[in-house]
Amino acid sequence: MKEIMKNIEKAKVLALKDQVSYQDGQIVSKTLFQNSSASITLFSFDKGEEISTHESSGDAFVTCLDGTGRVTIDGVDYILNQGDSIVMPAGHPHAVYGQECFKMLLVVVF
Repeated sequence: MKEIMKNIEKAKVLALKDQVSYQDGQIVSKTLFQNSSASITLFSFDKGEEISTHESSGDAFVTCLDGTGRVTIDGVDYILNQGDSIVMPAGHPHAVYGQECFKMLLVVVF
């Protein structure tokens, strides 16, 4: 049987925020799923770290799992706290910044 999800235990209740660790001065990512239609990735940002402005060919759904992050879409800033979500639309410039230490789940649908 082909593995679809990777880097995560199956048939077990997990706290997603515990599946990726903070590292000083870094952004850490852990890919859980990726194919030509979608991707699911966990990220942790140390305070002050960022993914600079770029565009994606898919809609990107972000959920804050821990801390506080800032998402910029088309030059407008949005603050996300634990439990908050936002969609970064395909083809629109966006960036993500660790306002404080910040963990997020990113689901991109292409």
